[in-house]
Amino acid sequence: MKLSHWLLALSLLLVGSGTARPQFNKPTPIRTVGQALDFWVTNTENRVVSAADAMPAEKYSFAPTAGEFTGVRTFAQQIKHLAANNYRMAAYILNQTPTPEQESEVGPDTVQSKAQILDYLKGSFTALHRAVAAINEGNMLEPMAASPSPAQKTRLQLAVDAVAHSNDHYGQMVEYLRMNGIVPPASR
Repeated sequence: MKLSHWLLALSLLLVGSGTARPQFNKPTPIRTVGQALDFWVTNTENRVVSAADAMPAEKYSFAPTAGEFTGVRTFAQQIKHLAANNYRMAAYILNQTPTPEQESEVGPDTVQSKAQILDYLKGSFTALHRAVAAINEGNMLEPMAASPSPAQKTRLQLAVDAVAHSNDHYGQMVEYLRMNGIVPPASR
């Protein structure tokens, strides 16, 4: 398939992954695959970090209980899981080995307080920015020797996975915020 077809498919997939609202008066021209991916990493980062920050520290242990919610993650665990996956995908994109906490997608046990979790989350997006900056037209579809899944063997797939996964958990974070009477920052 031609490069232009892959880029069109990626654009349609990413556009469908969430609503984008203009953030800038003058959009920055996108000239590379890495820049296109970084746009979506930034968009996702802004929504996820602001939602994580909006929940009061004393509510980080919140998990829904009414209905079929047995065994679901707490708000804090949602964020740590999301962040661990970001670190994991970034490591694979950069041909590095994820740590055991990243590979299991739970994050370090030592990260417990809201401040620590926010730092871990922000660091995961820094790692993801660095990783997508390394993706280019020459390597985006190149099969990788190590990957988290036999179905995902390219850097492009891993970058899209990280954004889609983060948006999935962002949606869950929004629900947790609203269950606690908090309007998510992106909806204000």
